[in-house]
Amino acid sequence: MQNMNTNDNFIEGKTCLITGATSGIGKVTAKALAKKGGYVVILSRSQEKCKRLTEKINKENDRDAASYLVSDLSVMKNVRDVAEDFKNRFDSLDVLINNVGAFFSKRQETPDGYERTFALNHLSYFLLTHSLIELLVSGDSSRIINVASDAHKGNSIHFDDLNREEKYSGFRVYGESKLANIMFTYALDRRMADKNVTVNAVHPGFVASGFGKNNSLPVRLLMSFFHLFARSPEKGAETSIHLASSLEVSGESGKYYVDKKAKRSSKASYDKEAQEQLWEVSKQMTGIETF
Repeated sequence: MQNMNTNDNFIEGKTCLITGATSGIGKVTAKALAKKGGYVVILSRSQEKCKRLTEKINKENDRDAASYLVSDLSVMKNVRDVAEDFKNRFDSLDVLINNVGAFFSKRQETPDGYERTFALNHLSYFLLTHSLIELLVSGDSSRIINVASDAHKGNSIHFDDLNREEKYSGFRVYGESKLANIMFTYALDRRMADKNVTVNAVHPGFVASGFGKNNSLPVRLLMSFFHLFARSPEKGAETSIHLASSLEVSGESGKYYVDKKAKRSSKASYDKEAQEQLWEVSKQMTGIETF
């Protein structure tokens, strides 16, 4: 077995669920947390990639360090089903990293009738977290990490057209979904005030990964050009790894982290009225009752 880091040992012996974990910063995060002694559950829509990464992590650590679940989290039924699968297989959850995300240059709708960016990048965070909250709350000290982005800056939530049926801009809608991640983080933090659960948001930086390559050829070429100036997935994953594993951040909650330091997010992200409105709308769209 590889040596484990004893200086940052919160994650050792803990169970961590990571969405979007088979590529980019999610993959790096999963491998790093397993190396630190955690048990990682990989969640992605590709069974082949999940199986391959799980086998690699277990082999590298010479132990049962990882397993996987398969689901397309842009579909709300899938989110509910995979949460039930997790609860049937595990009786604890110490760290939840909502990492899945995508950019769509052209508007798409999910089977639920929702604009796909908002559904995948925000509603999956909201619904999966709530579906697993009992496991998180029942732990001694649990952590929720929402991967957001500085792309949220300069945006606001368009409550009158969340489905973007009137006007669609891929970059604008992506930025709004990342703003939603941060607003959800702050609203959830208030609700976790009397619980042993911390919740924080992360800006990983612009990372050279598969991000954006699900789009048309011109967009893929543009992303490939931008990647020349991007940071590596290893660098981008550092803050998620830090928040999941470090003892230094024990008890720290309701913050936005950039390069392992708490920073101010945009002014719009601190609007509590908008946060609560987003919460209520998200409840309606996911069909759940929340605390």
